[in-house]
Amino acid sequence: MPAFEVFRDAQSYYATLSHEATHWTEPKSRLDRSFDQKRFGDDGYAREELVAELGAAFLCADLGLMLSERTDHSDYIGFWLKVLKEDKRAIFSAAAHAQRAVDYLESAVDRDSVHA
Repeated sequence: MPAFEVFRDAQSYYATLSHEATHWTEPKSRLDRSFDQKRFGDDGYAREELVAELGAAFLCADLGLMLSERTDHSDYIGFWLKVLKEDKRAIFSAAAHAQRAVDYLESAVDRDSVHA
């Protein structure tokens, strides 16, 4: 994550952190989510970015934060549209993965709170 100071406000920082935290849940040691991403912009990349953005939306809603526009959203939307046009169930799969990521993150916070 970039330093807090580079964001225009706290909401922007936490919205980005929510997106990145959702990505953090991807590895085998956490949720073992793989879309066989090979390179920037491929189907696997688009699917993981869709999961991360939905996860950020879910987390921000839980926290009462507004998602802010990002300059790269138009790039992401192009990748997502390709996947969504090719796979009519992709949005449901991405939402399910995003919800699992949010549940994982929230349970990790709950575990850490108990041990604090």
